[in-house]
Amino acid sequence: MGLFGFEKETLLDLTVNAIPLGILLFFIAAFAVVSPFGLDPVFSGLQFSLMISMFLLLAVLTYYAGRAVEDAEQAEEAAEIAESDAKAESLEDGTETTDDEAEPEGDDELPEA
Repeated sequence: MGLFGFEKETLLDLTVNAIPLGILLFFIAAFAVVSPFGLDPVFSGLQFSLMISMFLLLAVLTYYAGRAVEDAEQAEEAAEIAESDAKAESLEDGTETTDDEAEPEGDDELPEA
């Protein structure tokens, strides 16, 4: 298990959202340190609330996207395991035929011209 319970491949898929999160975090910190537009409580509060809400929404969306990717990968792995188990059982029972044993479907007769 990797960071936040995600596997390495899922974390690599989610790094796409790391750049926008970093940019938002940079601007939140930059505007907190340097106030280029003055210190009006209403406008500064609105500015910070917009930036912080976008940061939080993107972080939550990234987390749930990671969960969805993990669940899909686990379901795919479970389906592959179930398919291989079913193949193994049919081979043990002798019910599965190979391509060599299959009967032709009438391809050997060609229509006369």
